Amino acid sequence: MSRLLQQIQFIKEIDKLKYIQRKTRLFNSDRHENDAEHSWHLAMMTLVLAEHSNVAIDVLKVLKMVLIHDIVEIDSGDIFIFDTSKNHENTQEELQAAKRIFGILPDELANELITLWIEFEKGATNEAKFAKAMDRFEPILQNISNNGGTWKEYKVSKEKVLEKTAPVAVGSKAIWEYSLHEIGGLFNKL
Repeated sequence: MSRLLQQIQFIKEIDKLKYIQRKTRLFNSDRHENDAEHSWHLAMMTLVLAEHSNVAIDVLKVLKMVLIHDIVEIDSGDIFIFDTSKNHENTQEELQAAKRIFGILPDELANELITLWIEFEKGATNEAKFAKAMDRFEPILQNISNNGGTWKEYKVSKEKVLEKTAPVAVGSKAIWEYSLHEIGGLFNKL
């Protein structure tokens, strides 16, 4: 019974993800997205867009990555990718959070999820590259649907947007080409 109780405790703990607000807003909306909505959306995007990956990928592995990648933000908080005061790559703090939160689970499951989270962070495998592409593509769609959204609000340049969203190309050249077209069109209007 203790295994089940550990799993239920973890499920209760990750409910906190629903309260972590992101800077980006929902499509055509003034409401900010939360981390749980973001993770769900990335999972759906993975299911729908996996065929556009640059190489064959294990979709289930990518789904696991996108569903768990932001769980660490329960402890570390969400850092806006364009924040200039705090480094977005705070992996030491996030690794501690991963160990604490996933550590609630039975050992083998905790180890699996920590390993997947680290793989996502490193971004070296085909699955991690596609997961990161989805993570950077969703805010592109959100900001375009909101006529510049947080890019406009925080005066982010087109060059900075392209720099920070470049991981899309590593996971999917087709989605990157679409992104370039949409980003270019938006900045031509701003």
